[in-house]
Amino acid sequence: MSEAQSRLRAVVVVYVPLFIAGLSLATSIYNGYLNNRFVEIIQRNFERGESLRTCKEIIEAYFQVKLRAGIVSANGERERATGAPVPGAEAAQIEALNSVSKIGGLGTYLANMEGEAARARYTNLTRELEKIVKEAPQLAASALTERFKPADKLFDGMNADCVRNAKQ
Repeated sequence: MSEAQSRLRAVVVVYVPLFIAGLSLATSIYNGYLNNRFVEIIQRNFERGESLRTCKEIIEAYFQVKLRAGIVSANGERERATGAPVPGAEAAQIEALNSVSKIGGLGTYLANMEGEAARARYTNLTRELEKIVKEAPQLAASALTERFKPADKLFDGMNADCVRNAKQ
């Protein structure tokens, strides 16, 4: 074997394993990067799904408040017309306030994903709904509809946040 061949052989024996080790290292780094991206995608999708589920629940709860406030208002009208307490009126008021509490809890959860500006808006919505429900026994149906207008605007903002999050 000539000296050139033995030198070539030594070079191949040393550098080929180093080249393979370098490729292996590069592949490992790239695989780690891909795994990290995959985890980020899963986390984003999970957060988005939770947000959408919470938005669905808060929308349902908002319309429950409106329905229950209407019942409380109707009970108040009957009570004013007859002068006698309406059976179940107190329970209807409690259910309406319970629906407001549900909105408050869900709004807080959503605000945790949105930030302080959303937290303030969602808190204002909950407070406004609580006032409306407490005033509902003294309000006629037409006045109740008018009284809900500020809350409807706050709710539209919350719903817009939900739509924006759904599109991300």
